[in-house]
Amino acid sequence: MPYDTLDQSDYTALAEFRYLIRCFLEFSEERAKSVGMTPRQHQALLVIKGYGKGEPITIGTLAERLRIKHHSAVELANRLADSGLVERSADPEDQRKVLLQLTGQAQEQLASLSAAHQDELSRIEPMLRRVLARDKQPRS
Repeated sequence: MPYDTLDQSDYTALAEFRYLIRCFLEFSEERAKSVGMTPRQHQALLVIKGYGKGEPITIGTLAERLRIKHHSAVELANRLADSGLVERSADPEDQRKVLLQLTGQAQEQLASLSAAHQDELSRIEPMLRRVLARDKQPRS
């Protein structure tokens, strides 16, 4: 969409969408902290469980999915391992790669956090739908 075709409703929708995202992120950060986890640690556990579909993932994949540098993902993986939240192992197909998998403790904490996040998404879903649906309405 060219910028000269934007109208007030576009700016209003973008502002509302941004606000709802920020509210959700704030909720997420506070929930992670309430269980003694940093927001980044929570995000990492979710990537490992969600993107990996329960299977181990590489540190490189973790870095990509979190949009962080590889060395930062290594440090994060080290902290997660030290906290007993992930187990590291060598990739059997490429010994240079390190695989990450959630521990039972991490599975429990992530399940609890994810249930709370699903509840919050259900709460804000009508507002998100309203903001997103405005794009489907014909312009006058």
